[in-house]
Amino acid sequence: MSLKDLPTDAQPREKLLARGPAALSDAELLAILLRTGIVGKGVLQLAQELLDPPVRNALPGQPAGGFGGIAGLLHTSASDLERIKGLGPAKRAELVAVLELARRALAQQMTERPVFDSADAVKHYLQLHLAAKGHEVFAVLFLDSQHRLQTMEELFRGTLTQTSVYPREVVLRALHHQAAAVVLAHNHPSGSVQPSRADEALTQTLKAALALVDVRVLDHVIVAQGQALSMAEKGLV
Repeated sequence: MSLKDLPTDAQPREKLLARGPAALSDAELLAILLRTGIVGKGVLQLAQELLDPPVRNALPGQPAGGFGGIAGLLHTSASDLERIKGLGPAKRAELVAVLELARRALAQQMTERPVFDSADAVKHYLQLHLAAKGHEVFAVLFLDSQHRLQTMEELFRGTLTQTSVYPREVVLRALHHQAAAVVLAHNHPSGSVQPSRADEALTQTLKAALALVDVRVLDHVIVAQGQALSMAEKGLV
């Protein structure tokens, strides 16, 4: 069934304007963004397929499923979206633009007030940047003297250990930005956000190195798809 075949008060755009966005399902909100479906598939069906769970170990030529809900979809890249039939360049660009707008909105919050006044925004911001990556990435949020965000840099990638994350490089970047404090962050592609002993050891190594140049480590946040953990909240920083 196409949108025009639905009763007027059930069409997503009209429903949103009449009742507000909270009244719409995830698929209905996404359908408004997509606007049209493809031959043989209405826009609501296309939206739902994008939100469906991915198919694990799909064979070549078989449908790979969706992206696992809104969070999964927002963590995708333009190249990830190319596998979905019916998503042309324009639709892919719009979805990626929504993700970038979300990142920038969260970054703006953190540049305007101390990061611990917006702890949830910090976690969401880091999830949007790091959670979907298929490899481990170590990043640092550099903060000013009032603990507002100056910038974020991805400094290392691969298997993160004390030997692959170089304290000297982190210290040099902190000095470059004249940072007063930092928030460390990395992702766990495995899906678990529980810190390992290596994570704890790395945090303490960087904390000691940065203390030598009077830069505080406020937190170390671990992110995965749909979740984030603050090591400071666990008393590990």
